[in-house]
Amino acid sequence: MLQSTKNQTKTAKLLRLSFDQVHRVMHRSVERGMQRRDNTEVYEHLSIDEKSVHKGHEYISILSDEASGIVLDVVEGRDKKSVDKLCEIALTPKQRDGVKTFCSDMWDAYIYAAKQYFPNALHCHDNFHLVGYLNKAVDKVRRREVKRQESLKNTKYLFLKDQSNLTEKQRIKFEAIKDCNYETSRAWRVKENFRDIQFRQTVQEAFIIYSNWKWDAVRAQIKEILSVVEMFDRHERGILNAIHTGSNNARAERINGSIQELKSIGRGYRKTANFRIAILFFHGYLNMLPQNSQ
Repeated sequence: MLQSTKNQTKTAKLLRLSFDQVHRVMHRSVERGMQRRDNTEVYEHLSIDEKSVHKGHEYISILSDEASGIVLDVVEGRDKKSVDKLCEIALTPKQRDGVKTFCSDMWDAYIYAAKQYFPNALHCHDNFHLVGYLNKAVDKVRRREVKRQESLKNTKYLFLKDQSNLTEKQRIKFEAIKDCNYETSRAWRVKENFRDIQFRQTVQEAFIIYSNWKWDAVRAQIKEILSVVEMFDRHERGILNAIHTGSNNARAERINGSIQELKSIGRGYRKTANFRIAILFFHGYLNMLPQNSQ
């Protein structure tokens, strides 16, 4: 019942139990399931991502299997100490050695995790986050340029939304300005050219494709775009690995959305430990039955 409602309060009411009783069942179930985890299981493609716990700057780090979407474990924080704990409790040294790709954003602690715990894996920078950096740059250009270009007013989401999601009215307005010689329009085209890169290329093709995109981006001579290019240059190997392997955090981002749903249904979690239990209960794919059926 809890798996379907995802709501501890509602489940407690339906079963005529107290909230604390349901909560204890979840804790015991997750503990049982984690103890039964097969530490010989091979996870070749891993993703690490963050999730805010509250509106402030409290975060959790989530390690998941890219292929299956299984959440391997969750820890409080996103610094090196947190990453050390996460990688050491989630996988054995032998399992870590078997990882082929490790996908993350450009957060320093996650880059550290790739080098420290997955030396045999190709470290890939997630395309979703890369495009996100470019989107932010495009909006910075628009906010700077709108002061002297009246037609750019109220166009923020026209440049950020997927074009297929525009309404007819938005599409007509966007078509009227996207080909103008505005810096915003040129920055948008640089961003779209990156989005159009087809991943899963050979190593040589990945280098050529990325180099061509970077040459066009630099040629645009837009300071906000140049700042992103400089950042990409510092992490070029991870970007090329992503273009080559096609590794990304798409499944991790979907998990992130489901976790946000858990947080909304639960009206937030005051304790990170309880948030971790909820995530593993619903997304750990654990064998949590009282008697091991294996």
